[in-house]
Amino acid sequence: MTMLSFSPNQWAVLALVLVLGWLLGLLSRSGGAKWRHLYEQERSDHQATIADRDARIAAANARIAELERTAPAIGAGTAGAIAAAARGGVDDLTRIHGIDRNEEVRLNEEGYAHFRDIARMSDGDEATLEGRMGYEPGRIARENWRGQAAALAEGRAPEYRQA
Repeated sequence: MTMLSFSPNQWAVLALVLVLGWLLGLLSRSGGAKWRHLYEQERSDHQATIADRDARIAAANARIAELERTAPAIGAGTAGAIAAAARGGVDDLTRIHGIDRNEEVRLNEEGYAHFRDIARMSDGDEATLEGRMGYEPGRIARENWRGQAAALAEGRAPEYRQA
């Protein structure tokens, strides 16, 4: 077994390399504080972003709860009307000028799910429906719901549509 032997010059170079490495390590250590500061800043920014997100979620949940408290009650026939609409068992009554989605659901609850149902209404049926829906008297006739419904039931487009 041979042992490694170093000349004095090699020992001097080895010592010089070790000392230079140690000095280089000391000099580069000052940059560690800069990186630590940047890390701390990024961490505090991240925590602020999370706090902002949580505040927005809490505000949105509070608004949802407020809207749910003030929303009108769902009528007894709403579930049936929605189920029939999902199965394709009702006509899109919003195609009649003067009927929006909420009124369509209320009409479905009152038993008017098809264009032909509206087209076949009598003057008495109109008056009764206007009273139940809270409309001013004569609205259905003024907006010509029966005529529009008859045209739509026959597959014709009425003269005008709801925007």
